[in-house]
This record gives sequence, C-alpha cells and structure tokens, in this order.
Amino acid sequence: MQVEHHELHREFPEFLEVMQTLRASDSSFSKMFDEYHSLTNEVERLEEEDVPVDDFTIEEMKKVRVKLKDKVYQILVAHKNGN
Repeated sequence: MQVEHHELHREFPEFLEVMQTLRASDSSFSKMFDEYHSLTNEVERLEEEDVPVDDFTIEEMKKVRVKLKDKVYQILVAHKNGN
C-alpha cells in the first residue's frame, strides 16, 4: 500500500526554523509536535503494514492528527508574525 507521509517539516517547510525554535523553547509546543508525530507514525505503520483495523479507528486517528496539525500551524504563524 502506498502511504503518504505527513511529517510537519514536509507539511510546513517554510516554518522549519520556527519549529526548531519552538521545540527548544516551548514545552507545550514540543509536546504537541511529538504527539502529532507519534500519531502520524502509528497511522502510517497501520497503513503500510495493512494491519486489520476498522475504518472508524483510522479515521478518528486522522481527525485528531488534523486538529493537532491545525493547532501547530496556528502557533507557527503567530510566532512568525511576532504574536
């Protein structure tokens, strides 16, 4: 199965430096960043290994991932704009 990868550095390459700065200086952001990547890795593992999991479970995981990604993006934009 072809799996699309969703690491944040691929999703938001223009914010790479901001992500590095926030991960080093903001424990809340760092925790959210790690949670996003942990969830992404699990979704990708399930898809790549074609693990028998019901669609509802995968879709719920993806919804949580999108919410985390949105929060991360909002923080990145606010930080880049000086807020």
